[in-house]
Amino acid sequence: MDLLSIKDPSFLKNLSNKELEELGREVRQFLIEKLSVTGGHIGPNLGVVELTIALHKCFDSPKDKFLWDVGHQSYVHKILTGRACQFDTLRQYKGLCGFPKMAESEHDVWETGHSSTSLSAAMGMAIARDLKGESSCIIPIIGDGALTGGMALEALNHIGHEKKKLIVILNDNEMSIAPNVGAMHNMLGRLRTAGKYHWVKDELEYLLKKIPAIGGQLAATAERIKDSLKYLFVSGIFFEELGFTYLGPVDGHDYDALFENLAYAKKQEGPVLLHVITKKGKGYNPAESDKIGTWHGTGPYKMETGDFVKPDLSPPAWSKLVSETVRKMAREDERIVAVTPAMPVGSKLEGFASEFPDRMIDVGIAEQHAATFAAGLATQKMKPFLAIYSTFLQRAYDQVVHDICRQNLNVFIGIDRAGLVGADGETHQGVFDIAFLRHLPNMVLMMPKDENEGQHMVNTAIHYDDGPIAMRYPRGNGLGVPLDDELKLIPIGSWEVLRKGEDGAILTFGTTIAMAMEAANILQKQGISIKVVNARFIKPLDEKMLTEILNKNMPILTIEEAVLQGGFGSFVLETVHDLGFGHVEIDRMGIPDKFIEHGSVDKLLQEIGMTTEDVVLRMQKLARKKQKRA
Repeated sequence: MDLLSIKDPSFLKNLSNKELEELGREVRQFLIEKLSVTGGHIGPNLGVVELTIALHKCFDSPKDKFLWDVGHQSYVHKILTGRACQFDTLRQYKGLCGFPKMAESEHDVWETGHSSTSLSAAMGMAIARDLKGESSCIIPIIGDGALTGGMALEALNHIGHEKKKLIVILNDNEMSIAPNVGAMHNMLGRLRTAGKYHWVKDELEYLLKKIPAIGGQLAATAERIKDSLKYLFVSGIFFEELGFTYLGPVDGHDYDALFENLAYAKKQEGPVLLHVITKKGKGYNPAESDKIGTWHGTGPYKMETGDFVKPDLSPPAWSKLVSETVRKMAREDERIVAVTPAMPVGSKLEGFASEFPDRMIDVGIAEQHAATFAAGLATQKMKPFLAIYSTFLQRAYDQVVHDICRQNLNVFIGIDRAGLVGADGETHQGVFDIAFLRHLPNMVLMMPKDENEGQHMVNTAIHYDDGPIAMRYPRGNGLGVPLDDELKLIPIGSWEVLRKGEDGAILTFGTTIAMAMEAANILQKQGISIKVVNARFIKPLDEKMLTEILNKNMPILTIEEAVLQGGFGSFVLETVHDLGFGHVEIDRMGIPDKFIEHGSVDKLLQEIGMTTEDVVLRMQKLARKKQKRA
């Protein structure tokens, strides 16, 4: 079949199982070929080929609504809804999004990027359907890893209470981004080995009705017998007690089993949970044999061998630099404990885990719990290092406010993937953390200019005893600078002058320092002398150095790869006002008030006006204003 010619899923209705199997093989080969060039979430999508085809054959999208939890397993759905022809642009600037996107298709009814949201959204859609008197099926597809998220458990509780018609597909592949952990995972493991359960409760009720009704006593006894026997026969009793009809476990690669159970699920009036077992990476040996999550999401790779396409001599990844520095310090300090919400691989904590297995705690997809758990450790004089992506830290905001900052606890938060991350787009751009952290009492927030300063910041954070401290670091690799053998302490709140100048000052930090230095070199050739400051402490600001700049009446440009509203530049403006300097020209450069879509970081920066050329133009303008005032 020509996948590029697919317009909508209706063609599936007339295909036999044999034809569906052939379609599945073609879809897998298509994904393996296309993603070898663009990169993407190959493992999750190879695992849901048959499941996605079966869902679209049994239901009528978009009338029936599919909600893909996390959304990184929606590639097959995109192919079946007419977007195969766009896969050469997957996750590229102005190209096909790697997650569900309403603007792309009417078949994408819920946009996702973070886990555990689909059940709550599906419940909202079900209530709306019933209030409007409509008839449709609402089908959230959620992974076993995402089911550990507190929001998902809250939704399960509500759905079971309301008894609304919903078909929850539990896609159980035993892994999320990394191997799953926790009691929920263990419970699902027991279900996988317990054997299939098909309509046992209905059969029990049928058999009990055969007993002659001799008075109410026997009827009541029969009900008790039914309830007792259910515990013996129904392997999914956890979900049954929540109010769901549990079906499964079902082989997610067997069309007959899928069709049989989906047909039964459609007939039920209340909520159904269909437990489907799939194999992550199925059909491509390197991905299928992956045990640690390497093939969850990748860059380009060599299709024939599975070797990743990477520069031979690239500097160490920022995540590895930070985690290995923490590991080094943990050898000398037994109080150090690493905490991650299901990201041990992404945060490069495998080395720490192998050396200190008792001090490496993966709490699963549970960011709120991770933050408060780290706070609990801190109350007992431990030194928790909470490694968490910027975009996922958003989910633990209340816990950072209420449990960490309010109690002024010594938690070191490593904010990974801070700034623009590129291909994963809107849901993953780490651009909000400065705005939602810098106004919190007791919080120290910093970002290094390079790996060497980064390792010293880790050392500073571990030795800091006056409350919470957070260090931002970007996605990708460092600059390749030499590392000092001995770790140092950086004075809290201190900035660093990287280049002297008299006609203006650029205050920036992290990834945008190179841009500022390059612009200053260009301006120097034009006769404009610019001071460049490594404002490595975002909070507290270095008020002494800032005052020195203000006293010289130097115009200031702040640059941050983060949102402008409430960000570093805003903090500088507030501080300048509070210090009584109302006459100084200040300009701010950063992320505008909109969500930034996917694409290479360079192209995204160009789109929003954050390039070396833009810095030069802004500083020229500020310098001219200074000259006019003089």
